[in-house]
Amino acid sequence: MKVLFLFLAFSLGWLIAQTIKLVAGIIKQKGKMSFSDVRYYMFKSGGMPSGHTASFVALDTALALMYGIEPVFAVAVCATAIFIYDAVNVRYAVGEHGRLLNEIAESDHNPKTKPQKIVEGHTIPQVIVGAFLGILLGWVTYVIAGAVGILT
Repeated sequence: MKVLFLFLAFSLGWLIAQTIKLVAGIIKQKGKMSFSDVRYYMFKSGGMPSGHTASFVALDTALALMYGIEPVFAVAVCATAIFIYDAVNVRYAVGEHGRLLNEIAESDHNPKTKPQKIVEGHTIPQVIVGAFLGILLGWVTYVIAGAVGILT
């Protein structure tokens, strides 16, 4: 049953981070959003806060609180570090390259050349906010699990 709460921590990290992006999008667009705009913000890659970081840090936090600092926690933290590194460095660079390629495609004036979707990475502040959100949500999940008697 504890495993369900670990999945809950991970899912809440993603859901809350993406909902924050949606709310920011609603504010930015002054409340005028179509369904496709809502879908865009809920599944947006990149942006504030990092949903990847929030999800994995929430899982790591709940894992540490439920089971202690055990070898499986070390594996989870190592995987989280790889995901965060990828989001900040690799996906961010890919997004920058994508923007440049789209500029070249637009200036090409070739009807066969179409702009491509940009995959955004994260900045350090986006990851830091995602990490704090993840710690909070991992702790909240742990408290809920304790309240319903799962931890005893």
